[in-house]
Amino acid sequence: MNKTNEKKTNYRWMICAMLFFATTINYLDRQVLSLTWPKFIGPEFGWTNEDYGNITAWFSILYAVSMLFAGKFIDWMDTKKGFLWAIGIWSVGACLHAFCGIATSGILAGEWLVGFSEAKEIISRVGDGAMVVSVSVILFISARFVLALGEAGNFPAAIKATAEYFPKKDRAFSTSIFNSGATIGAMIAPACILYIAELWGWEATFVIIGLLGFIWMGFWNFIYRKPDRNPKVNEAELIYIRQDRQTDKTVSHEATDKKLSFVRCFRFKQTWAFAFGKFMTDGVWWFYLFWMPKYLQTVFHLEGTAQVLPLTVLYTIVMISIYGGWLPSFFIGRKGMNPYAGRMRAMLIFAFFPLLALFAQPLGGYSFWLPVVIIGIAAAAHQAWSANLFSTVGDMFPRSAIATVTGIGGMAGGLGSFFIQKGAGMLFDYTGRTNMRFLGFEGEPSGYFMIFIICAVAYLIGWAVMKSLVPKYKLINETD
Repeated sequence: MNKTNEKKTNYRWMICAMLFFATTINYLDRQVLSLTWPKFIGPEFGWTNEDYGNITAWFSILYAVSMLFAGKFIDWMDTKKGFLWAIGIWSVGACLHAFCGIATSGILAGEWLVGFSEAKEIISRVGDGAMVVSVSVILFISARFVLALGEAGNFPAAIKATAEYFPKKDRAFSTSIFNSGATIGAMIAPACILYIAELWGWEATFVIIGLLGFIWMGFWNFIYRKPDRNPKVNEAELIYIRQDRQTDKTVSHEATDKKLSFVRCFRFKQTWAFAFGKFMTDGVWWFYLFWMPKYLQTVFHLEGTAQVLPLTVLYTIVMISIYGGWLPSFFIGRKGMNPYAGRMRAMLIFAFFPLLALFAQPLGGYSFWLPVVIIGIAAAAHQAWSANLFSTVGDMFPRSAIATVTGIGGMAGGLGSFFIQKGAGMLFDYTGRTNMRFLGFEGEPSGYFMIFIICAVAYLIGWAVMKSLVPKYKLINETD
């Protein structure tokens, strides 16, 4: 008996909450290095900006390559098992960072069975500083590789789970909610990580934060099932989740669930539009994430726990991005626009806010709080943009291809981030070494101003190319 008049359950929001916590842990793990390297790790190993830039650049490119295959892996393993593998691997990678110091002392001095403090003393006695830098950078890149391999699965799995549990009209909002975990992770990271590092050393931060992923895995294993097999999802909620199957004219889009091959996905302009949007903008977010602690130290002489309040305020501002999922819902529900048109209009609006980054460096002369607020608004615009960009995949591709296409876009985003991370590290060392002047700024601050300019205009360029590739809403059919 169909109880279509019964009050629907809301278990889909439990799934959304799990995706939120996974993304929060994802960004906590990702932030540990950027927060601890300026004061703790960098001085211990003698790193320069370029050394750190190389580590973050290689993380980006490894993440990009992993994303290319992670989406296909998630589609092959399916959502539950794929997510468990992803978070398990990245949690191991997070913990591995803590042992890079011991490994450095072992490689250079033959001392392997030592503690963290003993490893520091051994490294300080090594006469060849260049070897310390070289070995430590390679070891951290290796740990970042394992982290990147696992973290690449987070968004393909989360987007796939969202498509399974939410109708199209709700996907941007639900995506913005779980995607806000990136902001929450970045927001709580300074207070957690910097104080742990002060109390117990930088190694403890990687271990403690890394263990959170294993806890999440225990909950996910018991909570997640497909909607039609989940006893906590009643018939009314299942009908709500599947409402697009009744409204979409193209039955094969969601009903057949045939597999689109990896190579075949590249035939569609929709894939290239999504990938270009990610290529242009993902590196901006990662630049803010990876370099803001060093920016505050270099330009405003704030380091360690003195950065906690500014960074917390910055990422608290980013939380307004949760409303980024509401705006396209307004265009779709109230204005009658199709999902793609509604999201593209919202994304155009969001693309103008990053232009504020043009004023971050000039206004920093008055107070460091002004660039903090400006970058917070620009980063919030990115997260709102990103939530809608992710949702365009679910709008136009079959569920069986969502994780694959998301992975392709993630690869493009990681590639874009590689260029900006590598370029930033080299630029900051060059401008600092030569005292280069640019539009009234000298030394490293001039380098930050150049990067802020790139970050400001990236979204409008990305939107224009996406719109030219896919001017109108079009579902991908199995016969296309």
